[in-house]
Amino acid sequence: MKREILTLAFARSVFVEFISTLIFVFIGLGSALKWPSALPSILQISLAFGLAIGTLVQAFGHISGAHINPAVTIAFFVGNQISFLRTLFYVIAQLTGAIAGAGILYGVTPANTRGNLAINSLAACIFASTDNRRNGNVGSPALSIGLSVAVGHLVGIYFTGCSMNPARSFGPAVIVRRFSSAHWVFWVGPILGACLAALLYFYILVPYCMNMSDRVAIVKGTYESEEEWEEQREERKKSMELTPP
Repeated sequence: MKREILTLAFARSVFVEFISTLIFVFIGLGSALKWPSALPSILQISLAFGLAIGTLVQAFGHISGAHINPAVTIAFFVGNQISFLRTLFYVIAQLTGAIAGAGILYGVTPANTRGNLAINSLAACIFASTDNRRNGNVGSPALSIGLSVAVGHLVGIYFTGCSMNPARSFGPAVIVRRFSSAHWVFWVGPILGACLAALLYFYILVPYCMNMSDRVAIVKGTYESEEEWEEQREERKKSMELTPP
């Protein structure tokens, strides 16, 4: 576990989850502010959330995976795709990023417009779009993920506000100090749905053929794929050839 977290790549990934969640919450909540001159439309809010997540996935996906959502991170852990420590650090970074994003928005927004900062099928799309085992043309993962968020908001925003992201609900609740009695729904709903999608995708629809020791190694953060092992072997071989006798 220590070998994974004591690397510059790991630190970059955690920081990217923090900054991307900050930007996502700032843009998403900003689109839902009730300005006196014009109230936001459902289409406006949906497109803002969808375009924001699509842009962030395109910009940061190659660094951290751009989860930007504790439910997605936990689902990847349940699907045996990331380690326990990466899951823990990602969720902490996402929650603090959401608080920071909501705090900045709260600070720059006029008092009569703040309100409560809008306190209120994504996972499966993410798994399928980013699965490196797919050889066909999968198009743009960023576009498909962004569209799934926009569609989710268009359909579900009248029902619950369609948070889809515990961090997006937690951040503004902390800033305005207003946790409703139903706040738990915005945690249990997305996490449960994402975990069910992970179980369905990674264990039933497109299962990985891995033994138990490899699965445990992934959880510990010590797993090395055959490709990584070969790369390291080639690097060691080159370094030995360059070393004078």
